Amino acid sequence: MYYWKRYLFIILFLVSSACQANPSEQILAESPSATGYHLLTSTGTETKPASTITRVTPSATFTPEPSPTETPIPPSATTTPTATETPITTLLFTGVIVPARCVQAALDEIGDANYPYEEVSELISGADLAIGTFNATMSDQVEHTGCIWTYQLVGSPDNADAMAEAGFDLLSVATNHIKDCGIMKSWCDYSFFDTLENIRRVGILPVGAGKDLDEALEPAVVTVNGVRFGFVSLGDSKLSPVVFAGEDHPGIAQLSEENMRKAVARARREADVVIALPHWGSEDIIVPNWWQRDQAKYTVAAGADLVVGNHTHVVQAYQELDGVMVFYGLGNFVFDQGLRDHRQGVILLVHFAGTEFAGYELIPTHVDPDGRVHIADAEEAAEVLERVQAANQWLR
Repeated sequence: MYYWKRYLFIILFLVSSACQANPSEQILAESPSATGYHLLTSTGTETKPASTITRVTPSATFTPEPSPTETPIPPSATTTPTATETPITTLLFTGVIVPARCVQAALDEIGDANYPYEEVSELISGADLAIGTFNATMSDQVEHTGCIWTYQLVGSPDNADAMAEAGFDLLSVATNHIKDCGIMKSWCDYSFFDTLENIRRVGILPVGAGKDLDEALEPAVVTVNGVRFGFVSLGDSKLSPVVFAGEDHPGIAQLSEENMRKAVARARREADVVIALPHWGSEDIIVPNWWQRDQAKYTVAAGADLVVGNHTHVVQAYQELDGVMVFYGLGNFVFDQGLRDHRQGVILLVHFAGTEFAGYELIPTHVDPDGRVHIADAEEAAEVLERVQAANQWLR
């Protein structure tokens, strides 16, 4: 089943690459940008107030230069902000975080849960708000599997401490492995509740799960620079049904049009900007499938201002729908999968001028089998961005 999907992708990629109208429109960075990373950038639309996107890290202040984008959003001019201009807020998103199997085994041997994030923690903590997708469990009540092939993705509670130390503020947990509890037991509510408790214990907000469906649909709202950012997270209905919350049992919010409308409406009552974090799509495929695209359409129709998905373990295409940017999947951030495209991801930076979308950046990453994350070098960054651009052609 897995291999036919990969062969199909190769065929689609080759056809798409051959059909691109103007290779000169591609926007791969040929040299490091002002940030020191190889970036794909967009700076918003011409109708929005021009501003300089400036982000402060613990070591430096920098201003990314604008570059053209192949998305329908044309570039805008930038100016140096004055004290009276709207402050820029930077949100950072990563692919899936799975400190389990070989990653957890490596952490057990090393004795340092911070190990995966050490090279990227400055970037994560430098954002105004950092959001990850956690697709495993953290509990003292489960035995680590070791470095073996298993679908049970379990880890230690100190992974929560490491994510907090790295700078994460919020985690989407409407994921399909949120109830994993070891090889002999498959799924357990206690590992589910332990995971949520450990996330909250370190000051990170979980979103997308709860003691029942009503709680799972509740938004997480964070105020930054005077703007209330509301987040909702729902998992694809094609995931294992055991993970879904109901009226009287715990789990994640199931992704459906009705539930998405409810979740976004709740968030809209409390937030100025609503961001949907769906867990969706066919694993291993970079071109979003037809129902994933349909889910994106009803998510935007429900009123989401930004959509950032995950689950597929490879970086997927992205597009603008009715003026809203939809990033279908950011790949793997921390995981032990071995195929080259499964060891790649992108860090997505999204900038807001007040409540207005003001542009984005994609920073390709590479993760080692032991979970160590690196910023991709120029060659690999180009590889990742070329693949995504080819996938984007299928959404036009």
